[in-house]
Amino acid sequence: MRRMDSPYPVPAVFDRRAWPMDGRLDYWTAADGWRLRRYRLGSGRRGRLLLLGGRGDMIEKYLEVVHHWAERGWAVTSFDWRGQGGSGRTTGDPLCGHIDDFAQWIDDLNAFATDWRAEGDGPAAIVGHSMGGHLLLRALAEGMARPDAAVTVAPMMGLHTAPLPLWLAGGIARAMCAVGFAERQAWTQQEESERQRRMRQKRLTHDPDRYADELWWRDHGRDIALGPPSWNWVSQALQSTRALAQGEGLAGIDVPLLILAAQADRLVSTPAIRRIARRIPGARLHVYGKEAAHEILRELDPVRLDALRRIDGFLDEVAPR
Repeated sequence: MRRMDSPYPVPAVFDRRAWPMDGRLDYWTAADGWRLRRYRLGSGRRGRLLLLGGRGDMIEKYLEVVHHWAERGWAVTSFDWRGQGGSGRTTGDPLCGHIDDFAQWIDDLNAFATDWRAEGDGPAAIVGHSMGGHLLLRALAEGMARPDAAVTVAPMMGLHTAPLPLWLAGGIARAMCAVGFAERQAWTQQEESERQRRMRQKRLTHDPDRYADELWWRDHGRDIALGPPSWNWVSQALQSTRALAQGEGLAGIDVPLLILAAQADRLVSTPAIRRIARRIPGARLHVYGKEAAHEILRELDPVRLDALRRIDGFLDEVAPR
């Protein structure tokens, strides 16, 4: 494992600021020629696992869980969504997270997953965090080729817009797009002070060290850094979550599904997750209390390890070797 100089403390067990030496970092090319940065690690003797990150994420944030599942025998694959991480940008602002239509991400996911499934045999599982969880459920509801198991972690089934009501947040986003600000950042993300960084950290995780890992990767690879979403992303997110919740596709999802959520999540709506879980046949839901924030897989070890135990036990049950 290659070691990098770091101003932050790094656990001895796994170096979260280094790429495992036996992994492979390359690109997958979509039908329109867009290249998505991809990472693969693991033997595959247990099966194949595809990990989908959330909005603004990059592969580097999840190397720890990629390594965990690779150690359990999974051939783990992850990629950066179009327009974020190392998969280019869709506007001239390198820090703005923009997409014209969430349907583009659904197309990318379907095509990527088709090629991923063809790479090997054995059980196939997909794990999606936040926006990745939403896109996974939407793709399944729209007829995506069925994996053997699916897990969503703090899935974006509704946005946490408080103190604004959803209807007002949506109206503001549509208005900003209508006046020509569709590709502009919807808000500022200032982390110049310790107080500002601490506020953002608390929305994501109770673990300051794992939060510092994200900042370290961003500082050491500015081409992967991303800031706030665009106004059009906000509008699309509200439209996509509403359409999925109001549609009939959820009832047709027949994949064994585990959903993990956090009651105190300040980014996505936990009540919306509960409503969605009730509509998917056989879906299992576990909701953590105040001990967990949004990034459950990057939480303090008591939560993180519990989540991994739940996921591993679920996959062993529904997608055995």
